[in-house]
Formats: sequence, structure tokens, C-alpha cells
Amino acid sequence: MSTEFPPPIAELLDTFEELEDWEERYEFILDIGRELPAMDLDLKVEQNKVHGCMSTVWLAMDSHRDAGSDATTIAISADSDSMIVKGLIVLLLSLYNGKTPAQAIAEDPQAFFTSLGLNQHLSPNRRNGLFSMVGRVRELCVKIEATA
Repeated sequence: MSTEFPPPIAELLDTFEELEDWEERYEFILDIGRELPAMDLDLKVEQNKVHGCMSTVWLAMDSHRDAGSDATTIAISADSDSMIVKGLIVLLLSLYNGKTPAQAIAEDPQAFFTSLGLNQHLSPNRRNGLFSMVGRVRELCVKIEATA
């Protein structure tokens, strides 16, 4: 894997394809979760909690206008008390960070997660939590678009 964070989607897909079984993929998700930057403590507030997750998850979003462009892109900051969820957060960052809110809303996370084999290997509770995080990302993107 490269040192780029979050890892590019193509690199994630290649890595998951190379890993032999779910146990190796699970370990990889744990490994990338260890690379998740610490979230500012002032963002770990009730307003940023993701509801619908078994673990405690905080997710906040910032947006900024790119220099020399009219495009506003998003940057997600998130954390969890669970290592596997931290790894899932890194996957979300790879999918969404650096995109415009409209691009993020248009993403098909189900296809991405299916291509990684997550749908068949995550427990129903973890899957629900993952899609609660996706819902939070979309909700924040809609708010950003409404104020742009």
C-alpha cells in the first residue's frame, strides 16, 4: 500500500483482491483503522454522534472551496471506540473525501462495499452501522449544498 491517506479506492480494491480470505481482509481493515488520524476532542460531541451504530462513532464534515475552482469539496473527520469500525471509517474516507457534496451524494457505497466483500462478511449490526455512517455523510452533504 502507498503512504497516501486515505488510500485511493483503486488501491483498496487491488489489495482486497490480493488477500486470500476474509480473515486476511479483516486484519487489513484493522490495520488501516490504526492509521485513522485522531479526531479533535471538541468534535466528539453528541451532535456528531452517528446513531444506529453498535459502537460509538463520531462523524463531522468540513467543506472548503478549492483554490482556482468554484468546487466545494468535503473532508470527513471521524472516530470510533472500535478498531474494526475505525477501519470501516477509513474506507468511507477513501470513498468520499475530496469530492463535492453532489459527487458524494451520487456515490454508490453499496457497490463499493460489495466489491470489497463487506456485504457478505459483516454482521447485520455492523452493516447497519456502516450504512448509518453513509446516511450521516449524505445528510451533511445535503446541508452543505443547501448553504452553498
